[in-house]
Amino acid sequence: MKFRFLLLFIFLFVQSRAEPVVKEDVKNIKIAVYRAIESSSVTDSLYRALKSGKTESPLIVAYIGTLEALKAKHSWNPYNKIRYVSLSQKTMKKAVEQEPSNLEIRFMRFSIQHHTPSFLGFSKDLEEDRKAIVRQFKNRKFGLADAALIRNMAAFMIDSDRCLKEELILFKKYI
Repeated sequence: MKFRFLLLFIFLFVQSRAEPVVKEDVKNIKIAVYRAIESSSVTDSLYRALKSGKTESPLIVAYIGTLEALKAKHSWNPYNKIRYVSLSQKTMKKAVEQEPSNLEIRFMRFSIQHHTPSFLGFSKDLEEDRKAIVRQFKNRKFGLADAALIRNMAAFMIDSDRCLKEELILFKKYI
């Protein structure tokens, strides 16, 4: 029941808003995306809700790109997996171009590309995104990210084994 209420809330929010996304709205979307990681039905419902919305904020575009990557994860068909990963990369590129200094957008793209097999050729922005993420952490520019998300990002960056020693020291300050 809570799940249906959450999806209904997100759907109504997306349908009724044309102004920029506010912090509370993003928080609810993050909760739903977290659930979508393990559920194809949540992924599909949230994807439809966000795609049908009027908001074109770069952060929402990035969440759509993340959901496209999750659609690839949940698909059993290799063709659909490749198609959704490719679509996700285009969507994430659009979000980054719209707001290149947004930490969450860069982190979402980094994490998607980190988990995408490198032989597919969809992991070309890892170094650029890593550097952007490090820069944002150094400057303490976290945007709408709360303390828990910042901690999780830092932990992910450490666990990714893609960071330099001095970057690891920086990220360890946040966990």
